[in-house]
Amino acid sequence: MPTKPAPATDLAPDPVPQPAPQPATDAVEKRSTVRALLRLWPYVRPVRARLGTAAFVAILASCVGLVIPLVLKWMVDGPVADRDPAGVWLGALYLLLLGVAEALLFGLRRWMVARPLAGVEAGMRADLFRHLQRLPVAFHDRWASGQLLSRGTTDLMLLRMFLAFPLTFLLVNGVTILVGVGIMLVQDWTLGLVILGPAIPVMITCGIFEKKYSAVARRAQDQVGDLTTVVEESVLGVRIIKGFGRHRSQARAFYELSHTLRGTELRKARLLAAIWAVIVTLPEVAIGAALVVGAVQVADGSLSTGTLVAFLSTALALRWPVESIGFLLAMSQEAATATDRYFEVMDEEVETEGGAGDPASVRGGGKRGPAARGAAAGGLRFHDVRFRYPDAPPDSPPLLDRLDLHIRPGESMALVGATGSGKTTLTALVPRLHEVTSGRITLDGEDITALSREELRSMVAVAFEEPTLFSATVGENVLMGAGDGAGAEELGRALAVAQADFAHALPEGTGTQVGEQGLSLSGGQRQRLALARAVAGRPRFLVLDDPLSALDVHTEAAVEAALRQVLADTTALIVAHRPSTVLLADRVALLSDGRITAVGTHHELLRTSTEYAHLMSGLDGHDGHNGLDGHEVPGEGERR
Repeated sequence: MPTKPAPATDLAPDPVPQPAPQPATDAVEKRSTVRALLRLWPYVRPVRARLGTAAFVAILASCVGLVIPLVLKWMVDGPVADRDPAGVWLGALYLLLLGVAEALLFGLRRWMVARPLAGVEAGMRADLFRHLQRLPVAFHDRWASGQLLSRGTTDLMLLRMFLAFPLTFLLVNGVTILVGVGIMLVQDWTLGLVILGPAIPVMITCGIFEKKYSAVARRAQDQVGDLTTVVEESVLGVRIIKGFGRHRSQARAFYELSHTLRGTELRKARLLAAIWAVIVTLPEVAIGAALVVGAVQVADGSLSTGTLVAFLSTALALRWPVESIGFLLAMSQEAATATDRYFEVMDEEVETEGGAGDPASVRGGGKRGPAARGAAAGGLRFHDVRFRYPDAPPDSPPLLDRLDLHIRPGESMALVGATGSGKTTLTALVPRLHEVTSGRITLDGEDITALSREELRSMVAVAFEEPTLFSATVGENVLMGAGDGAGAEELGRALAVAQADFAHALPEGTGTQVGEQGLSLSGGQRQRLALARAVAGRPRFLVLDDPLSALDVHTEAAVEAALRQVLADTTALIVAHRPSTVLLADRVALLSDGRITAVGTHHELLRTSTEYAHLMSGLDGHDGHNGLDGHEVPGEGERR
């Protein structure tokens, strides 16, 4: 499975490009090209009538082309032999009309397939994108983004090209060859047998080529995905690359992958050259032999000149259908590989919905209220929760183990723990970005797995430590958290709570495009917009992962003052790395070794938990001087 390469740092050795794992050779050899391509049928079925008509038109055009040698035979044995100029001109008119008809029919075929196949490609791309949105976070953690991009662009382009050209012409050329050979055998069966001599060697060569080209085509398409990943990461991480002067090592990584891909493409070219050498040379030799034998027969008087001309003209007309076999087989193999790669993603299991919640529920809407069930059932609760990442070794200890935590209705709970203790993972379990391995989580007494994901995520808002913004306006980014129908009022309130009024001073106000990843803004500005997005929909449950880490002291104080008003009306879990953020919460939970080892107020834990006191002093030594509450905290100035 493709994985994301580790980033390079200035102290680390130059990264060695890791190619995407290849399928086993036996699996490639046993894979059926036809079976793989048949998986496209659900997408092709809606346009099958038009594609079938286009194929029929193409076959008709090819058969029109095969009539031309028969007209030549009539001309040579008739008007030319009889020295009849009028008959020659009539024959020339027939040839012209046949040529125009052939061209118009092929043009009609192309026009008929262009629109429906563009629709097929668009539909497959839309399905892939929709499927990616429904796949669990664990899938996206495993897969390199470049591999997914290449499947949604390069692979789908190959499939459209296959449906437009090779799929039709494998049929058209096959019919053309059969009809052409039949015409030649009818004219003179001895010359027909001479022409058919290379058929068996060509078929054997095609079988060998198909097996070898399949593996190389798969390797090339995976390497395109690896190369796309490097390009994407280099563009998104250009500030790091420039800041650490790593442009040369990134260029080397790109060159190595590009060089590897070049070698694979050359391997494909050598295979194509080999099959073309066979399927071009052998038929040419056969045509030459037929010419010699036919000339002897004409000299003996056993064959008419017109018949020889028609026979050779038919043989020459079949050159393209025969010579195109290698090209069409190559494109078919690439399309089969692209189909496999596409369905590798589409076959991944999406997140299960869980319950049968009301799909019409939107964030902030349909609040059940504490009177209905909150006070009785009890806010946000973790019951004996255990979690291990899906790709972790089975015998590895769980990251969270028999964890119990209760956040009462309307209460704010700060979650504190050492780096790597699992705080961020714990917050991701609430909106079901990850599924618990065992145990359960309840919201107001209802198991979150009994709710549909849409309803669950309408109740829970999240803000992550690393804020993600999209290439959209400031307003659109913030109102993503408010559901449909939200307007200026919700936007203004959310910006005010997050102290993000700077948005109004941007060139186009809240209509300003923030650019890809929001990199046109500072880290603190991005974090405030992410916080505004979390509170925009007035959620019943709020999960914040250190949402103030990038803010300066004064801005942080202003945000905390506004955030307290929001926290008064919601149940919140806040990952805290600063003592000042801890003070936002009513109570504090200490996460250690995958379990909650202490729960209490900030003051209580300072007095009763050495580990907590150590973390607070290590997190902010100058605040730790008086313990933030007038009590001295041991371990002042320590860092952990």
